[in-house]
Amino acid sequence: MSNILHVGLNCIEPILDMPTNHSIPNKRWHLAFTAIYSSRALYSLLNQKKKKSRKLPVPSNPSFVVLDVKPEAFSSIDHTTLTAIVKEKNFNKLLEFGGIEGVADALETGIKNGIDGSVNDVALRQEAFGSNTYQRPPAKRLFHFVVEAFKDLTILILIFCAAPSLGFGIKENGAKEGWYDGGSIFVAVFLVISVSAVSNFRQNRQFENLSKVSNNIKVDVVRNWRRQQISIFEVVVGDVVCLKIGDQVPADGLFLDGHSLQVDESSTTGESNHVEINSHHNPFLVSGTKVADGYAQMLVTSVGMNTTWGEMMSTISRDTNEQTPLQARLYKLTSSIGKAGLVVAFLVLVVLLVRYFTGNTEDGNGNQEFNGSNTKANDVVNSVVRIIAAAVTIVVVAIPEGLPLAVTLTLAYSMKRMMADQAMVRKLSACETMGSATTICTDKTGTLTLNQMKVTKFWLGQDPIEDSSLISTDLLNLIQQGVALNTTGSVYRATSGSNYEFSGSPTEKAILSWAVLELDMVMEILIKDFTILHVEAFNSEKKRSGVSMSEADHNTVHVHWKGAAEMILAMCSSYYDASGRMKDMDDGERTTFEQIIQDMAAGSLRCIAFAHKQIPEEEHEIRETSQKLEEDSLTLIGLVGIKDPCRPGVRKAVEDCQYAGVNVKMITGDNVFTARAIATECGILRPDQGINNEAVVEGEVFRNYTPEERMEKVDKIQVMARSSPFDKLLMVQCLKQKGHVVAVTGDGTNDAPALKEADIGLSMGIQGTEVAKECSDIIILDDNFASVATVLKWGRCVYNNIQKFIQFQLTVNVAALVINFVAAISAGEVPLTAVQLLWVNLIMDTLGALALATEQPTKELMERPPVVRTEPLITNIMWRNLLVQALYQIVVLLTLQFKGESIFGVNEKVKDTLIFNTFVLCQVFNEFNARKLEKKNVFKGIHENKLFLGIIGITIILQVVMVEFLKKFADTERLNWGQWGACLGIAAVSWPLGWVVKCIPVSKKPFLSYLRW
Repeated sequence: MSNILHVGLNCIEPILDMPTNHSIPNKRWHLAFTAIYSSRALYSLLNQKKKKSRKLPVPSNPSFVVLDVKPEAFSSIDHTTLTAIVKEKNFNKLLEFGGIEGVADALETGIKNGIDGSVNDVALRQEAFGSNTYQRPPAKRLFHFVVEAFKDLTILILIFCAAPSLGFGIKENGAKEGWYDGGSIFVAVFLVISVSAVSNFRQNRQFENLSKVSNNIKVDVVRNWRRQQISIFEVVVGDVVCLKIGDQVPADGLFLDGHSLQVDESSTTGESNHVEINSHHNPFLVSGTKVADGYAQMLVTSVGMNTTWGEMMSTISRDTNEQTPLQARLYKLTSSIGKAGLVVAFLVLVVLLVRYFTGNTEDGNGNQEFNGSNTKANDVVNSVVRIIAAAVTIVVVAIPEGLPLAVTLTLAYSMKRMMADQAMVRKLSACETMGSATTICTDKTGTLTLNQMKVTKFWLGQDPIEDSSLISTDLLNLIQQGVALNTTGSVYRATSGSNYEFSGSPTEKAILSWAVLELDMVMEILIKDFTILHVEAFNSEKKRSGVSMSEADHNTVHVHWKGAAEMILAMCSSYYDASGRMKDMDDGERTTFEQIIQDMAAGSLRCIAFAHKQIPEEEHEIRETSQKLEEDSLTLIGLVGIKDPCRPGVRKAVEDCQYAGVNVKMITGDNVFTARAIATECGILRPDQGINNEAVVEGEVFRNYTPEERMEKVDKIQVMARSSPFDKLLMVQCLKQKGHVVAVTGDGTNDAPALKEADIGLSMGIQGTEVAKECSDIIILDDNFASVATVLKWGRCVYNNIQKFIQFQLTVNVAALVINFVAAISAGEVPLTAVQLLWVNLIMDTLGALALATEQPTKELMERPPVVRTEPLITNIMWRNLLVQALYQIVVLLTLQFKGESIFGVNEKVKDTLIFNTFVLCQVFNEFNARKLEKKNVFKGIHENKLFLGIIGITIILQVVMVEFLKKFADTERLNWGQWGACLGIAAVSWPLGWVVKCIPVSKKPFLSYLRW
């Protein structure tokens, strides 16, 4: 019944809308008529309840009316039609809806105060219109990665050999023991596929999680008069969203209010031209587009899957198969080693087949294996399959398929740890490229400083003002107008006794809080008293913003400007003194003002000036056609100095980068004196480097250099002040031309070209616009330069960890290849069986990669110069280390192969076990050597890497199990304590050998260059 009484109000609203000037009798008649009308309407509804209701206009003399009953919320609006109107940008149909105001009323939204915003209200809107999320394609399951792993050629070859080996083994030796060779290959294949699939699956999930974090954009909305930040996923239909330059439009909607709004719709239409949005011709805003200029408030009409962007994004999945440059180089290295392995395996195959078919091999009883036609076909096939399996196993141990796995593990691990260190990686290649960075071009505000701004100085005329009560009333009004109406920020206060909440950019918040708390500005009253006529929004090129406004019952227009002090000063021809009198500004007084600005800037203050001009309304109407504000002959109102302290620890972070051979340059839009003061405080400049030094330059000066001058001076420049985004881009291009690997930080929309041009683009997570974030490779979540230094350290760590594993892996490959090849050629048998080689390959590829790929950054990494991108992946130091260790293992193991039986007084089976055990333990000890490529103390910091110690322990335990308990499976014999001690002693020599070999100097010329003709 409550629904029945509630609905149909649209039909009777004109009747209920009583004029206030009716007489009392008229009012009574009107109320009586309303009561009769309502009763008849209710009676009609009850009589028609079994019929389908439909909406009819109220007839002139109705005997009854049919009301449209819609018990659900927001029933007065057809949301499907509204969604289509915005998507199709149909202005005429929007007018049929009652225009923007009609839509806002239907959505129960106040144009000024927004929605109620209570939990129930938001839940009701989500139920009625949906949430602002879109369906993603289902994530790839583990099975997908298992199938991908099966496509590896090496795996296919192993399976091809394992099947006949298993069949013939069972036929020859029975199911109980005949499955060992073939089964072991299947087990190895299963383990390799499992590790590879699980690793890739986890990395894919990590990318999905990072994608969710990066898509969780913060949006400014107005709810119940209060401007607040919420997640983009919490935006609902009816919300009033505040947009500024660089923002992403979070949903489909309509333009409510704003100025000079232009959006980049290239993400949805492909057109690069900016589209102007206004309430008269094109009020339609589409989700996924970016604000290119101006600011506005929009009314959300569709969210999530009801938007064009939602439909499009639901079909797109992030590609996690990005191959980094390092992975490409490793693939090339793996391919080269694989080819060498194939050659060796083919030679071993030929030698073993020749020896078998010429009768030079014997079985376990000392009988000749092949005896012409007397040998059974089954025996021949079994022997051939065994020989092929041995050759294939050599291929497996030769191909370092653990290298791609090591890179995947390293990158995945470093990405996870960097996330904890306030750096979110968007592009994998940035992890490793950062290790090669030679120059970092950083912003000042928020990166080197705290971005906690406060007005600390205020000048009226040429006098500093400490007490606001001394300011004349007229001048105070002008200041308040210039602050309240020329801003993109806002002020909110819940009750008269509660604290103020300020929103907007840090600079805007600092000025607003100063004006409200110290000048007693009441923003709401000023906004009501004045009408905004035209706005020129602030951007990083103009470095100023302006507004023209008219006051009710006045025939004059006020123009207010606010911005960089020296730029506003250049537009002024007069000024107000402290008493409020206007005075002409001559050259001497202009010089005085310039000195005041310089003094404030030298004290690390950001200087903002306010200026004003009053013009007749007729003159403004003439100028209005050009849509340009008055910029000449302004009157300077006053100057404010805003303090933004340096971040704690930023000086040390800068010094760490400089010590690591990375040059730090500061590029800022601030005054040259402010820039120099902050740069000196942060350690970028020495105290003796003044503004006349080549280390400090203004953007305009740099821009006006000839190309030759720029190339000559760019290395010397440490600070660029008053720079535009184009200047930043120009500097990045010059540095890259000189061979630098450049990392750039940026937060604004106009920083996008420089972020894209740089080798590594670093955007700011807090102050950064969505455009800047999209163009970057890494997002610095806390906007802190110390996090940039951490990213640098991790970049070097990634490269270093991969080099460690390459050295370790190649030592195993070289030793195994040479031992098996020499033994096969000379003795006709392979000392390391298929099962043993697969075991070595497995523990070295997977456990070794896991142990070395998860080493954390050390201080030593920042003591080296940046990695040169053209530097060989395997350095001379690595060649020295791995060749000496491999040579030692080859000598020892071949000695055991040919003299082991007589040295230890054991049979051939025990000798082969000794070779296998010594070989594995050598790799375990050599894993410690691989931790440090250059440093002699390989145990430094080992207690901090619990994972490494755990993997070493697991490897040793598994080796004991293989030798002592899986004798038949691994084709081994149990060893006594003395034999175990001998194996450990031989393997332990790797440590002193590693220490000695690091004393040998190496040439800087790449080792492989000596092999070229």
